[in-house]
Amino acid sequence: MTSLRIAILTYSTHPRGGVIHAMEVAEALHSLGHDVCLFGLDKTGAGFPRSLDCKTVCIPAAIAPESTDELIALRIREYVEYFSASDRPFDIYHAQDCISANALIALRDRHLVPHVLRTVHHVDEFNSPYLRACQERSILEADRCLCVSAFWQRELRDRYGIPSSRVRNGVNLKRYSPQPSGREASLKQRLGLNGSPIFLTVGGIEPRKNSIRLLQAFARVRDLHPNAQLVIAGGTTLFDYQAYRSEFFSEVERLNVPLALALVLPGAIPDTDMADLYRCADAFAFPSIKEGWGLVVLEAIASGLPVVTSNIAPFTEFLDGHQAISIEPHSSAAIATGLLQVVNSEVAVSLVRAAMAVVRDYDWGASARLHVDIYQQILARS
Repeated sequence: MTSLRIAILTYSTHPRGGVIHAMEVAEALHSLGHDVCLFGLDKTGAGFPRSLDCKTVCIPAAIAPESTDELIALRIREYVEYFSASDRPFDIYHAQDCISANALIALRDRHLVPHVLRTVHHVDEFNSPYLRACQERSILEADRCLCVSAFWQRELRDRYGIPSSRVRNGVNLKRYSPQPSGREASLKQRLGLNGSPIFLTVGGIEPRKNSIRLLQAFARVRDLHPNAQLVIAGGTTLFDYQAYRSEFFSEVERLNVPLALALVLPGAIPDTDMADLYRCADAFAFPSIKEGWGLVVLEAIASGLPVVTSNIAPFTEFLDGHQAISIEPHSSAAIATGLLQVVNSEVAVSLVRAAMAVVRDYDWGASARLHVDIYQQILARS
């Protein structure tokens, strides 16, 4: 097999789903013997959340302007300026998001890169015409689109008339397992996790994470389990969800859910603590109304947690009713029913036993081999 020089670009070094996907695919491609460099825009100088075996380049990102449109334009420009001045040629240029894809499209149009590959994890519904145009350009003007789920393949075909190639997501079973590390107790103490049961979700307070309905469901659960805690971890994003966050905290007051005691909001969790955090919880709740895939669901299952998730694609592509509690995400009552079911010990044991077979099917090495097949097709056409 000929070794390929592969540039993988992601919009950030902060570990959200698309960034984790990029990191894991880059590592898996490196393990196959390819010369991989993972690029990320780094606004803090901290770099990627953990050291990687493949090459990495963290491109300094300037202080963000107040306007989201200006921020996106700035991030695209930072990528364009970096690669315009770079003399490192790659065989493959692969963007993982609309920001890096727009940068590569601009570079391709100047004949500085030969092509643009774009993984579409999901399609957002932006209010800003500028953001909508950026997203559509990144899909319509890419030379090849990849998707991680059949659902988003269909969406690209039906919405844009774009055929796409399916690649896989995975879960790192060396990082995520039910086996305690011995650090869980200290992490619980640090975060104030002393309730029972403890429900965990990851992704922050956002509309597509369905945070308000999850909060409403949790308030119902507290009627029967007054010592229950809900942990909403993560949340750093490029986009401004302040109006939704304000509505969320108004609902916290209305429902009389005590912050820090019942509702725990630790913010971004260091990568070194993530595996331990899953093991601190009793169940994982993920009633999203839109996801590219939901990598955190696989991580939670691999960590030995029973899962409550939405009865929509893409979750239904890899989980059935024996492997997760599947709920109607637009009903807080249905979410509450799912949360109450999942803390039944017999139900939890049955779910975990059935779901562990699922995670073994999702291997980053298999995903990397699918990527290589697509890369070779691109190069053959070139």
